[in-house]
Amino acid sequence: MQRMGMVIGLKADQVADYKALHATPWPEMDAALRGANIGNYSIFLREPENLLFGYCEYSGSDYAADMAALGALPVTKRWLALTDPCQQPLPSAAPGDWWSMLPQVYLLP
Repeated sequence: MQRMGMVIGLKADQVADYKALHATPWPEMDAALRGANIGNYSIFLREPENLLFGYCEYSGSDYAADMAALGALPVTKRWLALTDPCQQPLPSAAPGDWWSMLPQVYLLP
């Protein structure tokens, strides 16, 4: 199992919409995430900076393939069409990155 942390900005005028979308998650989107070997997925919001911190655990063996398959699903495309306009990559994000991945620096066993 691989623990993954990531961060992205949230547009100030989209905070309420983003919270509303996640207040009633789609069961089929949750199932798609589980099908891509993603579990224990949480998103936290830091206001007033409007930073989203995501944490998940990946239990598969080919992350790139699982994410490609997840991204190709119609439900994922519909979900991202709603959530992506709310988000903005960090100014320091690598070219082509949406969420910026965070290296783990500590774990309390």
